[in-house]
Amino acid sequence: MNFKTKKLVLAVSLALACQGASAGEKEELEALRQTTLNLIQALVDQGLLPKKQAEALITRAAASPVTDAFSSKTEAGVIRVPYVPESVKKEIREQIKHEVLAQAKNERWGDPGALPDWVGRFKLDGDVRLRYQKDIFQKDNFTPTQLAPFGININNTSEDRERLRLRARLNVKAKVTDDLVAGLRLTTGNTTDPVSTNQTLGTSFNKYSVMFDQVYLKYDPYRWLSASGGRIPNPWFSTDLVWDKDLNFEGVAATLKPRITDNLTGFLTGGAFPLQEIESSDTVKAKSKWLYGIQGGGEWISDNQSKFKVGLAYYQYMNVAGKPNAVLNSSNFNGTAPQFRQKGNSVFNIDNDGNPATNLWALSSNFREINLTASADFAAFDPVHVVVTGDYVKNVGFNRSEILQRTGQDIEPRVKGYQTKVTLGMLDTYKLGDWQAYVGYRHLERDAVLDAFTDSDFHLGGTDTKGYFVGGNYGIGKNAWLSMRYMSADAIDGPPLAIDVLQVDLNAKF
Repeated sequence: MNFKTKKLVLAVSLALACQGASAGEKEELEALRQTTLNLIQALVDQGLLPKKQAEALITRAAASPVTDAFSSKTEAGVIRVPYVPESVKKEIREQIKHEVLAQAKNERWGDPGALPDWVGRFKLDGDVRLRYQKDIFQKDNFTPTQLAPFGININNTSEDRERLRLRARLNVKAKVTDDLVAGLRLTTGNTTDPVSTNQTLGTSFNKYSVMFDQVYLKYDPYRWLSASGGRIPNPWFSTDLVWDKDLNFEGVAATLKPRITDNLTGFLTGGAFPLQEIESSDTVKAKSKWLYGIQGGGEWISDNQSKFKVGLAYYQYMNVAGKPNAVLNSSNFNGTAPQFRQKGNSVFNIDNDGNPATNLWALSSNFREINLTASADFAAFDPVHVVVTGDYVKNVGFNRSEILQRTGQDIEPRVKGYQTKVTLGMLDTYKLGDWQAYVGYRHLERDAVLDAFTDSDFHLGGTDTKGYFVGGNYGIGKNAWLSMRYMSADAIDGPPLAIDVLQVDLNAKF
């Protein structure tokens, strides 16, 4: 029996109970009986309640234990109805009216244009970005042939390149229950690049590939607890020094968010993510690769809504370091080579067939990263904000002697990275006239982080890079804005490779 039926049965039961009451009591209950029967008739007349169901309600109410609860036999043929206080009757009438009307509003009874209930559980949004990008190369850069022995795979290092690019994303969230949400996102891009969703124009008018960028379930049973599984959005408080903004994570993560004081909230996030599943065997010696992470921190909000947030994270990669194939022409450890790299990390050739054209590059170092991230949002002049962010990372998994023994290479440790950024303006530029400007500096040594997952735009992706970036955003209408960013980057220790990147974007969200 649903909510509406229960309430109607109760009302009808009370109304029918008056049929056996004394003359004085009948007068008090007659109004309730008539009101209830009129309500049922009105629902029938409006087509909201089938006539058979209405008759069944009255029949069910007449036989309901509720009627017995309001009557008792004292002698043969005589039925006494206990006194029902006026306040109780009034409360019952008001409760029935309010709750039935609330349900009618929620379920849109009688609305010929009403959509099915399941439609209201979906939320749809997305964005489209058009980009002009120019890659600018210094003339004294090493050529691709000169970079190849360093494991740097790049096709062009001298000729400036101009591109028009497109990104489109469509996000769908479905409320399965009050606590469980299913999410998925479709995006442009390709399946071989986890850190970019750009589609470069110039395909002879061919069609674009669209794929699932996110597919997950998120469980929020309490305000202070959430858990996600699948291909999930980045769960970490971070910048693009360590994690590219387009990167999503495959695996599971959970976050605790205890409120410590009225102004201070803590957070603790943990996650486990398979990077590459490998079926090991007698001939396949490589092991499956994993990433485990944990991050703790807190956020303090002042009375004027200024925010200060800090997080300390530890990320441990398992089985990502390469192992050489010991036997000539064997491939036992081919799986230790990464499926995806950008550039910058120390690598060595694990293929031993003697043919340089088939070199198989694998990572020299293990990676266990300690990452400290902080931000301060000064809101005293709201809507204009001053936001200062800082990020520092160190790879404590680098072991020089172990690398020498395993690879035969004596590599000097370059395992630190940091980034600072100052932003002035509105927090977002989704309205006409909103503006934002920023400037920052980055220094990321070659083995500070896994080069596969750091920012793909600065220095055209990867590590072993330093330089500055500057940019801004300006709102040109509701949910539409222009943005510009210029990044100037040089190599730190590796062969000469200086790349500047200019990006001008037209953005729209819906």
